[in-house]
This record gives sequence, C-alpha cells and structure tokens, in this order.
Amino acid sequence: MKNLAEFLIQLYRFSVFLKIVFQSFFKRPIYFKETVEQLYQIGYKSLPIVTLTALFTGMVVAFQTGTEMSRFGAKAYIGSVVAVSLVRELGPVLTALVVAGRVGAGITAELGSMQVTDQINAMRAMATDPYKKLVLTRIAALLIILPILVIIADVLGIFGGAFIATTNLNVGLEMYRSTIVDAVFIEDLYSGLTKPFVFAFIIGTIGCYLGMNASGGTKGVGNSTTLSVVISSVLIFLFDFILTKFFFMMGRPV
Repeated sequence: MKNLAEFLIQLYRFSVFLKIVFQSFFKRPIYFKETVEQLYQIGYKSLPIVTLTALFTGMVVAFQTGTEMSRFGAKAYIGSVVAVSLVRELGPVLTALVVAGRVGAGITAELGSMQVTDQINAMRAMATDPYKKLVLTRIAALLIILPILVIIADVLGIFGGAFIATTNLNVGLEMYRSTIVDAVFIEDLYSGLTKPFVFAFIIGTIGCYLGMNASGGTKGVGNSTTLSVVISSVLIFLFDFILTKFFFMMGRPV
C-alpha cells in the first residue's frame, strides 16, 4: 500500500508538471538561442552513436534474415525485410532508446544538479521561469531532432543492409533497391515518423521532471538519472506497442 500511495503521489505531481509545461508554451519570452544550443547538444552530439547503432542493426538484420531466407530461395527479398523492419519498428525504437540513454540521462543529471545546488531557485528569484528556459527548450529540441535522427537511422540501416546483401548474400544492388520500393508504403513512413514525436515527448518530460524534482545531493541526482533511463525505456516499449496497435486498428500496415 505504501508503494501504491507513493506511485499515485508521483503520478499526481507529474500531471501537475505537465500542466505547467503546457501553460509555459504560451508564455513569453521565447528562448531561441537556448533551443538551438539544445539542438546541437541533443542532435549533433548524438549522431555518432545513432549512426553506429543504425548501421550495424541494418547489417545484422540483413545477415540474419538473409541467411535464413536463402534456405527457401527467397534471399532476393532481403531488402524489403530490412527496410520495413527499420522503418516501422527498429529505427524509431532503437534510436529513441539510444537517445534516452544518452540525452535523457544527461537532462536529468544537469537539471538535478541545478536543483540540489539551488540554481533553479536562484533563477526564480531573478524572475526567470525555469520551466520556460530549462524544460521547454529541451522538450522542443527533442521534438524537432528525434524524427530527424530516426530518418538518418533508417537510411543508414538500409545502406548497412545493402552492404551485407551485396557482399555476403550475392544479392544485386538493383534487386535490393527494387524490393524496397515495392515493400515500403507511405503508411509505413507515416507510422515510423509518428512514433519519434511520442518518444521524444516521453524522454523530454521524464528527464526534466526527475531532474527538476531531484533531492538528496549527488546520490539523489544519480538515482534520478538511473530512474530516468529505466522509466523512459519502459514507456518507449509500452507506447510502441500502443501505437502499433493503433495503426493496425486504423487499417494501416504496421
């Protein structure tokens, strides 16, 4: 019962936090410079790990499925398997998990450190809204940059699959390309590009909430950082299932 009560309290506090965040969207000033800085920190600095993750994921998917499909004489269709799996699921989910591990933890650690050292209270004393300057800039940057990172991941994953298909599976590049064109529909792109917005909102709100409410010194900041990654990862998988089910019910191929 104690754990349930604590969960309900945190859920209520999180709902209040979301209300404040939404209200701050319509307030001035607009911290454009800080948002651009977050785009650089979140997006550009995440490119190396997103690139490696996507590239090797495409290569592994192509190698594993191509090896199995060759038993049935269907390895020529490896391009469609790689592209559809990346666009619909692997691209958005793996990119979101990588960003949650790198960026979500960083947001929580940074805001948590500011919270326990009273820097956020100092901002309030100087009539600066910390939600507007610290929280909204990070959430907005994530909403902008995560879909772009997912597109980059999809493209690189497909290129990684092409490398394996042509060098290890003896599938021609033109055949690989044509199967992708035949298999990927606009509905797949719509599904794959809707999920990153939801995942970005999850990563941003969870990271900022736990950071803004950190307590207990450096140990508390560390606990909040760990909790941020765990909760964000679980919610990404949960909402991935919900969105997949939703698109299926809407009659779109997922």
